[in-house]
Amino acid sequence: MDETEYKESYKKINERPCTFAKALLRRCCGCRHAQKLLLAEREAMACLSSTAQQRCERLLPLLRQKAAFTLKLTHIDGMLPHGKEVKVQCGSMLGLQQELEANPIEEATVADIYNLLDQAEAFYDSFEKFPFNEMVRNISHSKVR
Repeated sequence: MDETEYKESYKKINERPCTFAKALLRRCCGCRHAQKLLLAEREAMACLSSTAQQRCERLLPLLRQKAAFTLKLTHIDGMLPHGKEVKVQCGSMLGLQQELEANPIEEATVADIYNLLDQAEAFYDSFEKFPFNEMVRNISHSKVR
């Protein structure tokens, strides 16, 4: 299967791609609405909830924008190069989790992004009030293996 065929097949079988797929495939995060798909010996992630996907699609561009300086980027137009995208997805969610915990410990994984975002929205009222300084600090310290 060539790359064009792969992309066409991917779009057919994955109608609702997971916005945080890189974080899930890297296993720094999990999500109750994620479903792993296998196509041509490659892994992909689908989202089983349109509501969850829409929320993540609103948040991720905001995270990229807030992290632009620390990633040494002047312009962000869509998805970032792989390593930087992994740093944004993993680092931001791990940073948010640490901010929400009463006794923060440095954990290597987020069990459920959906639940974490529910907790964060309840605590901060909206995405715009999230602790972006702390999240970006965690992005900058995030390691890509």
